[in-house]
Amino acid sequence: MKNVGLYFGTFNPIHIGHLVIANHMVEFSDLDEVWFVITPQSPFKTKQSLLDDHHRYQMVFEAVQDYPKLQPSKIEFNLPQPNYTIDTLVHLDEKYTAENNFSLIMGEDNLKSFHKWKNFETILENYSIYVYPRISEGKMKHKFEGHPKIQVVEAPIMEISSTFIRKQHKAGKNVRPLLPESVWKYMDEMNFYR
Repeated sequence: MKNVGLYFGTFNPIHIGHLVIANHMVEFSDLDEVWFVITPQSPFKTKQSLLDDHHRYQMVFEAVQDYPKLQPSKIEFNLPQPNYTIDTLVHLDEKYTAENNFSLIMGEDNLKSFHKWKNFETILENYSIYVYPRISEGKMKHKFEGHPKIQVVEAPIMEISSTFIRKQHKAGKNVRPLLPESVWKYMDEMNFYR
């Protein structure tokens, strides 16, 4: 049975920070694979600035081609929206229960608001959570400190955001070094975020 880490996000666009975190998780924890779960609509974000699902999937696909332990996933595309993590986890367990053991990957900042997620108690009861650090003023406080299902992985701190990339690209700045080359090419050819 494989240990699969689920890295949820809109990936609008996927950038090198996402890849560094995912690769670090798969190389320096007990995860065998990381699946990038492209979310059509997060309950916490508006859909206005999102590219179509298939374009975001294509960019993730392009980004992970050379990384056999990283996979794109469009599992949420056919689930009810907005997408709630618990619903996706239940669906994945029903579909892949014999082959995979699923865990969540999230930033330390998301852990702080995790208690607001739908059925967060059920998630904590049934799934492990791998947390990567974010820059903050001192140690980030959260109510899940020391929880046995939560494992903090000392991954590199990445302060790159898709929002920043979109905004700067639109302003005519060169954001190419922040993106995998194949993602940059796709984004440029399709004239996205201008």
